[in-house]
Amino acid sequence: MNDTVKWILPALLFTAGPSAANEPAKPDAGPRPLLRAHAHNDYYHKRPLLDALAAGFCSVEADVFLKDDTLLVAHSRFELKKERTLESLYLAPLAKRVKANGGGVYKGKAPFHLMIDFKTAGPATYAALKPLLRKYRSMLTAFTANSTKPGAVTVVISGSRPRAAMEQDATRLAGYDGRLGDLGRAESRHFMPWISDSWRSHFNWRGKGELPEREQAKLAKLVKRAHADGQKIRFWAAPDTPAAWEVLHNAGVDFINTDRLNDLAKYLRAREIK
Repeated sequence: MNDTVKWILPALLFTAGPSAANEPAKPDAGPRPLLRAHAHNDYYHKRPLLDALAAGFCSVEADVFLKDDTLLVAHSRFELKKERTLESLYLAPLAKRVKANGGGVYKGKAPFHLMIDFKTAGPATYAALKPLLRKYRSMLTAFTANSTKPGAVTVVISGSRPRAAMEQDATRLAGYDGRLGDLGRAESRHFMPWISDSWRSHFNWRGKGELPEREQAKLAKLVKRAHADGQKIRFWAAPDTPAAWEVLHNAGVDFINTDRLNDLAKYLRAREIK
């Protein structure tokens, strides 16, 4: 390096002010939480849980299989890998985040849901899950027959749901995912906080054109009935498109299912500022 360059470089650094490396780090508030965004089959994303959190999602779904007394996350048995456990992919990272954020998955302590979809026999899978949930009970919502004590994370069990086993527990660390057939049957929201069902099983609209008036009325009635009983409602197998998101959003559906994290996040954020 010649003498001229030796003198010019320090001068440039001085006149430019403090370098970014020396500036105090700004607190990272993270994305604004999206209360109605549900990451369907979340474990298929490049970074399970983390990609959904980076987009601001407040609900994620993990399918689990019981294998050798361990709960593994996958969509089918052919995809099982011993290192992809429910604890390592979801429970432990959530607990770490809740601790770092002072009691919430997000700094503002927005409610967060972890749906666990049982792919193996309900009673045995639930028996394996219970001690795991107790390990993380400090961050979990607790249910009794007549009460719900909100935690940073609310677990809801879907799939092969062991209803009888769950009803026997005086205190539970997981809610039960109901079906549309459970609406209006006086099911306690403290046992069945969610109602989920297949869109295709109840609606003919597949995302093209306008939702027919008859189906609009049906959807509005279902949402109203669920909300009247203090339950949240979600549909799987709905078209995963902006047109369908608009229909579900306008109807007041609580959780909008998607495999398209960033696209749904962009849609919902645009709706927030209208």
